[in-house]
Amino acid sequence: MTTAEIGIFGGSGFYSFLADVEEIEIDTPYGRPSAPVLVGRIGSREVAFLPRHGTSHHLPPHMINFRANLWALKELGVVRIIGPCAAGSLKKEVKPGDFVVSDQLVDRTTGRSDTFYDGPVTTHVSFADPYCPELRRLAIDTAGDRGINVHERGTVVAIQGPRFSTRAESRWFQDAGWEVINMTQYPEAYLARELEICYVNVALITDYDVGLEGQAAVRHEEVLAVFEANNDKLRDLLFSIVPKIPTERSCPCSTALQGARLEP
Repeated sequence: MTTAEIGIFGGSGFYSFLADVEEIEIDTPYGRPSAPVLVGRIGSREVAFLPRHGTSHHLPPHMINFRANLWALKELGVVRIIGPCAAGSLKKEVKPGDFVVSDQLVDRTTGRSDTFYDGPVTTHVSFADPYCPELRRLAIDTAGDRGINVHERGTVVAIQGPRFSTRAESRWFQDAGWEVINMTQYPEAYLARELEICYVNVALITDYDVGLEGQAAVRHEEVLAVFEANNDKLRDLLFSIVPKIPTERSCPCSTALQGARLEP
């Protein structure tokens, strides 16, 4: 089977990434992933690309089969994942067009299948620091080198979707001190950790959320317009990050299961 060491999940407005690809259909124990996986090369690195919403954006966030998506990349040999996404801002200083390399995550989703470990062996995986420290540092430094306005940290709150927040909910999230709002970071980031795959989020800010004073309601077409206007910048960043990713891992992601299982 074709293999890849690095995976990229594409989000809203980001359905083409690699040229000269091999399309691979993968069945998983959790069903079909969002789309066939596309495998190609960036420099000397084999990269697997999977659009998390499907190639025609037919999957709303609450209907994405996150377990199948992560398992499919694991089957191909992926050990590092970059998860770019469109996201809203909860703070004035985090502006549309900015990038945020998230360092924390809050889950406000409901009912999503969010673990590979349903028993019989009970498994408690630490998620204190949701994102790979090696990949975070690399993404931050590379964005700075490319002249991108990047925020080196930010808490992303993952909401259920597909609806946007009420003004009261948005103000609640702001009052908590969080910076970014999105619908797909959970359980995507956590499932990667359960599989001992490194994961980093690069959030492209497309809009201010409605709770900010004087802010109009979020409109999906406006979100996509900002994303498309910055798509080349995101592509440039990802193509710059991939060749720099170390082949050896020294981060805690690769040993996440050590001591996590309660053996009978």
